[in-house]
Amino acid sequence: MHPPLADPVASLHPALTRLAHELHADPEVAFEEVRSARRIADLLAAEGVGAGMGVHGLDTALRAEFGSGGRTIAILAEYDALPGIGHACGHNVIAATGVGAFLALHRLADTTPDAVPGRVVLLGTPAEEGHTGKEYLAREGAFDGLDAAIMLHPYAHDLADHRWLGRRTARVTFTGVAAHASSEPEKGRNALDAATLFYTGIGLFRQQMTPGDRVHAIIADGGTRASIIPESAAVDLYVRSPEIEGLQSVSQRVEDIARGAALMAGVELDLAWDAHPASLPVRTNAPLVERWVVAQAERGRRALPFGSVPLSTAASTDFGNVSVRVPGIHPLLRIADPGTALHTRAFADAAASGLADEAVADGAYGLAAVALDFLRDDDLAAAVRADFEASGGAVDVPALFG
Repeated sequence: MHPPLADPVASLHPALTRLAHELHADPEVAFEEVRSARRIADLLAAEGVGAGMGVHGLDTALRAEFGSGGRTIAILAEYDALPGIGHACGHNVIAATGVGAFLALHRLADTTPDAVPGRVVLLGTPAEEGHTGKEYLAREGAFDGLDAAIMLHPYAHDLADHRWLGRRTARVTFTGVAAHASSEPEKGRNALDAATLFYTGIGLFRQQMTPGDRVHAIIADGGTRASIIPESAAVDLYVRSPEIEGLQSVSQRVEDIARGAALMAGVELDLAWDAHPASLPVRTNAPLVERWVVAQAERGRRALPFGSVPLSTAASTDFGNVSVRVPGIHPLLRIADPGTALHTRAFADAAASGLADEAVADGAYGLAAVALDFLRDDDLAAAVRADFEASGGAVDVPALFG
């Protein structure tokens, strides 16, 4: 049981729900979360905690910490919103729970100095939506020296673990030769033909894909006028997989299909991967997630095991890039009725609902409890490290797709 955490979480709850609602009412998109980060820093300051702003190479990243010696655990907070639809992924709740867990532990350490051994870090991590903010932070040392990193994500179910797919993006540009489509078509090389062949080839490839792998694409540019054979055409695509090896394999097949399409149409090919770094599948640390389940049970929640909802409902997150560097968890916390999908207006509404307010308290408590267990329990820490090494150990992420 974690009774010392119940009181600080309860006393912080009004400020945490106010933070969640303020972020929800004033959404900011990736890399532009200036007011959101400032609101978090102001709440920390009110609790006597200074925060570094613009850290690790990102203007809207934030870092605060306390403690010394022993192990170090980071609690992560996201706060970017989606363009046009606001907090339809509930990052306002992620921020409030992460900040709440950090401050609950800080209050406990203030009142009982020996209660929180080691060091606790709060990392505000911008630009998850459509980008890979955590990878940028990682390359600037944000996760160096950490022994674990934890966060949660709101959802329509309480899940201890779920599938999160790795993701890469690409733009494939075909360049041919323009010609009059009626009087001298034989002088042209049709770039749109290549884009069409490529798009069709991806569709045919899907029959041989491993279940769980995904490729989705659009023809972003197909020419300017029907009377002109298109000189240029472009296809934008996402590749996703639940395994790093799958992400590599599908990426290679996509490249082969693109080259084949260019060859058939007699045009040139430019394939540009990852305008922002790839995001990797999440590697869940089993001993840490077991402690999450216990802590949620203390709040009257049942965190369901992996596979309790269809694995086909998988999305992507840049926390995967953290989870292959240090042990981590990314459980899901219910703030909406079952069947409410992420990235919808219904989920945006849920992120400012009474259910979300309750989840802020339960999530903050759960993250704080997991962090406290990890810092206090040497046997747990050893099991966490053993599970991480058995799952493949630390990955050199920049080298994966170099």
